[in-house]
Amino acid sequence: MLEMAILGLLSESPMHGYELRKRLNTLLGTFRKFSYGSLYPTLRRMESDGLISSDGATSRIGGRGKVVYQVTADGKERLSESLAEAGPSAWEDETFGVHFAFFSQTDPQARLRILEGRRTRLEEKRDRVRGALARTRERFDAYTLELQRHGLESVEREVRWLNELIETERSGGPPPQRDPPDEPSPGRHPTGATSETP
Repeated sequence: MLEMAILGLLSESPMHGYELRKRLNTLLGTFRKFSYGSLYPTLRRMESDGLISSDGATSRIGGRGKVVYQVTADGKERLSESLAEAGPSAWEDETFGVHFAFFSQTDPQARLRILEGRRTRLEEKRDRVRGALARTRERFDAYTLELQRHGLESVEREVRWLNELIETERSGGPPPQRDPPDEPSPGRHPTGATSETP
């Protein structure tokens, strides 16, 4: 997934390593932990494989030259193949988010297959969690049960979200635009209570 994310970002514009690292952290950090130590070895391997090039181009950052990476024709072809992959590997927790991040570059039919596959995978998970919750209700304390309920609610929320996206994809419209969640104002807790300083 790191390779796919790098190719997807570089297909949008060439970047030096530091900028690429920040963008990857924003992208992959949302879905899974990203190890900075894996970035530069991956870039070297991808350049050796002909998927990206640096061509000696540099950008002056903080008085030092930075190598600027760009995607090659082979890299664009590899990215297209990765984006078209709509089978079970694209539905998993580790990979779905990265596929989704580049949906604007993905064929509409592949997008729909990925969304439907992800929904099926989550519906199966939801049914398993419901069954486990029903079987273990009397064996666990209130906190463990609450944690299981929380997990179930998270899965149900994602299934509802996927249903909306699938309906939108089938109608041919753009995805719904949502405002980002509100940030709590300084001195105010997310619950709305104010913090008092002595």
